[in-house]
Amino acid sequence: MADLPHYMRACFQTGKLAMLAILVSGGIVLQILACALYNNWWPMLTVLMYVIMPMPLIFFAGSDTSSLYSESTSGWIDATKFLTGASAVGSIAIPVILKHAGVIGWGALAMELSSFSVFVMAILCYLGTNEDDGYTMF
Repeated sequence: MADLPHYMRACFQTGKLAMLAILVSGGIVLQILACALYNNWWPMLTVLMYVIMPMPLIFFAGSDTSSLYSESTSGWIDATKFLTGASAVGSIAIPVILKHAGVIGWGALAMELSSFSVFVMAILCYLGTNEDDGYTMF
């Protein structure tokens, strides 16, 4: 993309940012609909996991996301991968456990899992665009 004019690169970056905003907004809407449509707010427990999930990345990995893709020798990066994975499993397990206990229905479970998949797509798109974007400060 180096041979494109500056205004074209800026347009592509704005489109990527808009797509990320649409994905995150869609995930939030699915999360709220899973609760509001079935008049049961227990599925909002997964929001707690969504808040906890990026914390190990913020605290231990910092802005260097390239270390997450490679085999590391650092114990902190390994702890980051483990805690993030545990939070991701918890984001799936909470609605499944609630369904198994009979607290929520199949529709709420489907919307919760759809919301999780939309959030995962947004995170993967962010990591993909973060590699070569113009938003970095260094």
